[in-house]
Amino acid sequence: MQVHLNAPVHIQGLSKSFSGQAVLKNLDWQIAPGSIVGLLGRNGAGKSTLIECLLGLRDIDGGTSSLYGEAAGQLSAETRARIAYVPQRSDLFEWLTARQMLAYFQLLYPRWNDSKVQSLMQAWELPYDKAINKLSVGQKQRLSIIRALAHDPELLILDEPVSSLDPAGRREFLRELIDRVIEKQTTIVFSTHILSDLERVAMDVAFLSDGQIVHQQSLDDMMDNTVRITGSSTVLRQLHPAKILRQTENASGEAKLLAQFSHEQLYALEARQDVRIDKLSLEDLFIEMTC
Repeated sequence: MQVHLNAPVHIQGLSKSFSGQAVLKNLDWQIAPGSIVGLLGRNGAGKSTLIECLLGLRDIDGGTSSLYGEAAGQLSAETRARIAYVPQRSDLFEWLTARQMLAYFQLLYPRWNDSKVQSLMQAWELPYDKAINKLSVGQKQRLSIIRALAHDPELLILDEPVSSLDPAGRREFLRELIDRVIEKQTTIVFSTHILSDLERVAMDVAFLSDGQIVHQQSLDDMMDNTVRITGSSTVLRQLHPAKILRQTENASGEAKLLAQFSHEQLYALEARQDVRIDKLSLEDLFIEMTC
């Protein structure tokens, strides 16, 4: 793993178990500055656990997790002010109004973009003076996002951030993410099960399976160069892909190879009659990489 010296997120050998059941297994992961990384995995794969461990919100059994070079569980106030987190479930102060809650958090951060707060509150038609516990689930999720964006974080961590938003709300939020990376070079990590949303914004995708990040790559490169090839095991062993992601073989000798090839290799493979080549959608890749 190539190490970025100023990586906002750097995890090495991370392990976490619950009741003797390993969820994360000697996991290595790092995020390059200014990137948008979509974290993909099946339900129960440990995406939320991984996010909580990398933020220092959950104790780990082994390995290390650091944010901007500091141990995740011992972050300085300065580093905490650079980070924002939107959890999967609302953690808002529901007995307060939105105005009261935002005023409270404004006192905690040296940077606070009040014009952005007002703009998003207006765009998303959120009431300032209604008790948060009277808001809909979608309104609470929008308010959580506004709270996270309000202090202009350098690292934004999102766990299923748009699951309760309607399509229009998701588009507005995703547009805001893109704008942030372009204007602020914000590093963004988000888990999602809505693959169409990920395709709109993610620069990289990371697949979590069997307790590890099994693959991470630029989304564009992955979609361009990854194919599934089916043929006899003898024929497939003669191929020389740039990278093998997954391979299987059945008792009859038929084999499947999920791999990446150069454009020249793909052109040559398409002329062969002894293999079948399938271009894959992101949904296909998700199934192949996480089953």
